[in-house]
Amino acid sequence: MNSFKKLMIALVLVVSVLGTVGCEEKGEAEKAGEKLDKAMEDASKKASDLLGK
Repeated sequence: MNSFKKLMIALVLVVSVLGTVGCEEKGEAEKAGEKLDKAMEDASKKASDLLGK
């Protein structure tokens, strides 16, 4: 369970870095990356809530 939380945090960080570095202008890919970041953050929060941490 603890490793799942670490994995989720790592995925959020990777997606955040890729979203930030990948595009200089805010285009469709940037918007999609932001949506993906939010989805990963929401999933991480829900997983933490379900695990009681």
